Amino acid sequence: MFVIVLRFGANKAKAGEFMDGHKAWIKSGLDDGVFLLVGSLQPGLGGAILAQGGSRPDLESRVQADPFVAEGVVDAEILEIAPAQADSRLDFLLS
Repeated sequence: MFVIVLRFGANKAKAGEFMDGHKAWIKSGLDDGVFLLVGSLQPGLGGAILAQGGSRPDLESRVQADPFVAEGVVDAEILEIAPAQADSRLDFLLS
């Protein structure tokens, strides 16, 4: 399981130019079942994604394909988590 942190970078002002592509990238991750949760970092710091499935190299390639990452709108950090315990509502994350 992974947490992808997307913090605004040097080209934050260009976010509007690449927003449609970024939204399509998010939709693709959700449609493919890789992204489980997508949201904004508050207050206006960027975004975060909970991802599962696939290898780290596959996820790194996916992240590099985000127009926001490619254009320096955000800087991406991928954190890998080895789930050990969860509330029963999140048991599916332990498999």
